Amino acid sequence: MIYLDNGATTKMFEECMDIYKEYACDAFFNPSTNYIHGVNISKKLDEVRQNLLAKLGAKRGDIIFTGGATESNNLAIRGSLRKGWEHVFSIGEHPSVYNVAKDIETFSDYSVKFVPLSKNGQVDYDELEKLLSPKTRLISVMHVSNETGAINDIKRVAKIRDKICPKALLHVDGVQAFCKIEFNLDDLGVDLYTISAHKFHGPKGVGALYVRNKQALKSIVFGGGQEFGLRSGTENVAGIMAMACAFNKINVKENFEKVKKFNTLFIENMNKVDGVHILKIDNSDKDSSFSPYVISLSFDGVNGETLMRALENDVVVGMGSACSAKKSGNRVLENMGMDKSRIKSSLRVSFNAYLNEEEVVSSAEIIAKRYKEVWEKVK
Repeated sequence: MIYLDNGATTKMFEECMDIYKEYACDAFFNPSTNYIHGVNISKKLDEVRQNLLAKLGAKRGDIIFTGGATESNNLAIRGSLRKGWEHVFSIGEHPSVYNVAKDIETFSDYSVKFVPLSKNGQVDYDELEKLLSPKTRLISVMHVSNETGAINDIKRVAKIRDKICPKALLHVDGVQAFCKIEFNLDDLGVDLYTISAHKFHGPKGVGALYVRNKQALKSIVFGGGQEFGLRSGTENVAGIMAMACAFNKINVKENFEKVKKFNTLFIENMNKVDGVHILKIDNSDKDSSFSPYVISLSFDGVNGETLMRALENDVVVGMGSACSAKKSGNRVLENMGMDKSRIKSSLRVSFNAYLNEEEVVSSAEIIAKRYKEVWEKVK
């Protein structure tokens, strides 16, 4: 079985499992305790914070450990809310951002605006500029689309922010970007940045939120005051240490080049198949507008879910965000102007850097074969 749904989750590195076991079974102490064993664990967590800041390219700011991307996004957004201010979101956000925004929209004290997408899947920068005002408190734009691989130009978003509402906080969901594409948070001008360990071969149930200025956030969970008072609850030490093992192991530049080859190879093979459509992402700007880790494709005359089921014993692919895969429609593809029949027949392929070229070619061949078999049955 070839696994090509790495946008949903990734296989944990075995070395990280060893680290997890060490801190779950041997060095299992609570970092909030005052005796030496707990103090030593607290120091270990601080080392991870510094390592993560360096990996993110941030010389200042803090790391808040969380239970994953959903919690990080909720903390970033709900912790930033201020009554009477405007909060602006890309329509293409992951459900853990979009659904929070839709909930906030129901309260009269908060103003919520949504920025549409361009046809290539990026946020519409011109519309973003029109929607911002001096009353904007928060802007939330994801780094890499989990649906299409489109990369938003976060530096450009920050420049627009600085021109119109320089005091507004810029939150970025970086789940599909961290450990996959090269970037530097200090250069991007981001205030809040979300990551999730299981997207880069770490454990599930642990993530982090980068915070440039802790004073800009309010806690949304109250308790013992852990994580600078912003995320109460005993830290998942084993998960955090395993997460650090994962991001320290990854060579982003080297992996990116490998996956770019996989992407090209896969598309070359799928382009030979009649009835298969690859979502074209404009990559004229030095390959900076898309991530090779994600490909969205559709199949004439065949329901995407039907084909996914026909493939699942040989090649595992997805139907977009795993958090909304069981719901009908696709908000992101719809907003890009894709035809409804194309949306219904769409699937998502998402790579990891630890595949090989033979698996990539084989997966394309299997998908083509299954598509033809299903098409013969339904036409």
